Amino acid sequence: MDLRALYMYAAVPALLLCSAATFIQSPTDVFGPVSLLEPTPSSARDFGAVVSDAPFAIMRPGSAADVALLLRALSSSAKPRPRAAVAARGAGHSLQGQAQARGGIVVETRSLPRAVVVVAADVSGGDANAYADVGAGALWVEVLEECLRAGLAPPSWTDYLYLTVGGTLSNAGISGQAFKHGPQISNVLQLQVVTGNGDVVTCSPTESPDLFFAVLGGLGQFGIITRARIRLQHAPPKVRWVRAFYDSFEAFTQDQELLISMPEQIDYVEGFMVLNEHSIQSSSIAFPAHIDFSPDFGSDGSKKKVYYCVEFAVHDFQQDDGSTVDHVVELVSGAMSYIRPHMYSAEVSYFDFLNRVRMEEESLRIQGLWDVPHPWLNLFVPGHAVARLKDLLMDTVLAGHFDGAILVYPLLADKWNKNTSAVLPSTPDGGVMYVFSVLRSADPSRCGHRCVEEILEQHRRVADEACRAGGGGIGAKQYLARQPSQEHWRDHFGPGWDRLVARKARYDPVRVLGPGQGIFPWTDSATSMWR
Repeated sequence: MDLRALYMYAAVPALLLCSAATFIQSPTDVFGPVSLLEPTPSSARDFGAVVSDAPFAIMRPGSAADVALLLRALSSSAKPRPRAAVAARGAGHSLQGQAQARGGIVVETRSLPRAVVVVAADVSGGDANAYADVGAGALWVEVLEECLRAGLAPPSWTDYLYLTVGGTLSNAGISGQAFKHGPQISNVLQLQVVTGNGDVVTCSPTESPDLFFAVLGGLGQFGIITRARIRLQHAPPKVRWVRAFYDSFEAFTQDQELLISMPEQIDYVEGFMVLNEHSIQSSSIAFPAHIDFSPDFGSDGSKKKVYYCVEFAVHDFQQDDGSTVDHVVELVSGAMSYIRPHMYSAEVSYFDFLNRVRMEEESLRIQGLWDVPHPWLNLFVPGHAVARLKDLLMDTVLAGHFDGAILVYPLLADKWNKNTSAVLPSTPDGGVMYVFSVLRSADPSRCGHRCVEEILEQHRRVADEACRAGGGGIGAKQYLARQPSQEHWRDHFGPGWDRLVARKARYDPVRVLGPGQGIFPWTDSATSMWR
């Protein structure tokens, strides 16, 4: 570690703190009970494994107050720029270095108190008074396990539960329940946030509402979430999980839109492209029903054929021995246009359904295909342009070999609060938009560094074409992306750019937070200052 750097930090009085937190002391012992540690390999790596920016130091805070001391010291520097930028890191599932801080400080939120306190004052007449107060470093699987003990659960999820609460709320948090309940950021009642100024603020839709909505979907630009109050609902003991297959993209999307028009009956809707036999096998690891579906993918030299799978679920509260659920599935399936008889269903526990991707993870780990580069592309696409986006992917991304999955499913824009920082496409067709998640894995045996770079460039071209607005453009918006330039960020936020800049000036005026996103360039990096 560079001693000059440590002594420059020691010159900041606010960092000469005596914190009650249990910090590991720096080897140089400059600060006494110090909050900064030498970086670990994980602090410069994430799930995407395509960007690696090492920080100067990491922090493992024991409370929001510890985070506030650090940010207050950096933001109150007499210099026009802070001495280091700060990134919050939860479970490390960013894709392109968004939770990294080259030459700065990574705050590891998993060290914050992760207690999940479930409050259900009165759920006899509904769920309005049921909520959970959750530490931002808690994983969603930990939240689920604790809430289920009270027979409750958050209404909206992500497909993968081993992500932190603060991490998903800083983006949006989406899965197949979002058409019905909105994303996770639409199900937050209150937040505790440490702003870039070092202020600890409790905020909600009625208390400091501008900060509350700024932070939700705010990509870590305005504050670090340290606690969240999440809305809860009654949790079903079991779920009826159904899959149906298609050879027509039009029928596939029409049936998905039919399903989301039935929120009283249907609780979850997703779908995916079936590109080959491997797509069927890998996506069925967690699905307990045997799928007897062996389509012709054009292996005899004819044009490549792609199939599609609609996936939906119905909560089973085990009323009348499950007959209600059977009736819903029978009623819905009769109106659908899938390839008959290829509809399959299974009854699973609610926990196992929500935790389904864990089984896929375990399988990939066994194959050595989990800790590999993930050059993913995620897009929100207006419903009227969904077929055009599919064709664009077919002509580019799917023209050659493909390892991974492509999820395709609808959302409703009116389930998103427009005051948050999350960015959606314009949806003139009744508010329907689609998620396209190109979840590509780069198998090291076939795809080295140059291959990964080529995939990223290919995805960049697709994103540029898809996100072009006006003049016949698709008008999509990226999700979980790190844009290549500030101009791209301006285009991404569109009319919301001025609001974003104003919020940044209000809550993080010296731009301490979120350097890994690249939204607000910062040239005076800590490394260059101490060189």
